[in-house]
Amino acid sequence: MGTDTVDGVCVVTHPLAGAGENATRTLLNIVAAIAPVCLVTADLPAGSTIRDDHEVVELTQKGAGAGILVAAVRFLLNQLRMCRVLADRDERVVLFFGATSYLLPVAFARLLGKTVLIEPRGDVPLTLRLHWEERVPAVVARVLAGGVRGLERACFAVADGVVTYTPNMARQLGLDPDDPDVYPNGARYVDTERFSVAVPFEERERVVGFLGRLDEEKGIRTLAAVAARLPDDVTFRFVGDGALYEWLETELADEIREGRVELAGWVDHDDVPAELNRLRLLVMPSQPTEGLPTTILEAMACGTPTYATPVSGVPDVVREGETGFLMRSRDPDRIASDVADALDGDDLADYGRRCRALVEAEYAFEPAVERYRSILTAVTAG
Repeated sequence: MGTDTVDGVCVVTHPLAGAGENATRTLLNIVAAIAPVCLVTADLPAGSTIRDDHEVVELTQKGAGAGILVAAVRFLLNQLRMCRVLADRDERVVLFFGATSYLLPVAFARLLGKTVLIEPRGDVPLTLRLHWEERVPAVVARVLAGGVRGLERACFAVADGVVTYTPNMARQLGLDPDDPDVYPNGARYVDTERFSVAVPFEERERVVGFLGRLDEEKGIRTLAAVAARLPDDVTFRFVGDGALYEWLETELADEIREGRVELAGWVDHDDVPAELNRLRLLVMPSQPTEGLPTTILEAMACGTPTYATPVSGVPDVVREGETGFLMRSRDPDRIASDVADALDGDDLADYGRRCRALVEAEYAFEPAVERYRSILTAVTAG
């Protein structure tokens, strides 16, 4: 049975904020090109444009909660609210996006006869464990995260299918990308008109950089050490804001004064394409908790190669020797040496051209729509 018989798709998420909102918006845009779509969520930011573009059912204005006990109670209450909403919805397909451990509504939707898909955004149990280890003893954090992992695995088993961004992301989550119930090519899309090659690669100065939150988990202290070790004719540009911004100002004061380091601060998303067009190389020590950082795809759309850690879906797009370089070590000396070697290579502009070609072929809007059309066709035909 094809997607022409699907009367709609209900996308369900956990409380949304920041990057989660952006990722959800792109998914909704893809699905809306195939079938009517509705979003069931919680704590959607007040100014979100998602409300203007799609039907939204908001469970609550409360977030996940700061404390573990409060988060657990809200987690349960949101599941009960989801069940109540799903009982009243007519959509045949329910897609749990990022909400990978919501076993009650997943099982309830199946009991209602709906087709259920689960799409992780990253490794949620690992993310929670690292977060909880800052608040409780490590053994307690591991036990709690293990419980969430168990719920996630149960959801995977109950659902009709699991969608991951790339095959390597599926493997990291313990899934077999060749399993008929796993759909390992569900990556989102990049707006290839906004993110394009505005500055020819050959005209760019020897500037490399990082774009994202300037926080501990992003490896900013390591990148600061790297920036201080780069050749004098290379500028490292930090684009973003966060807890370590002032620390960077102090730690790299000499390099900033000499023009070898630049702190751009927070930039509006509309200005991100211009920032990426300034770079010859994006340096992203991606975390194992991430699925596929959107910034990497946006950089590639701008013809900017990436040097990133080979976690989750990253190696599927940052292809060694073709579209980028994989970070095998967190040692600042090794990273600085690799960055300098990449900049000195004669073929870095060719990497940039292959980046743009890959995004146009696989990660533009139309290819993404066709991927999801195939996924929905396959899962509703079962």
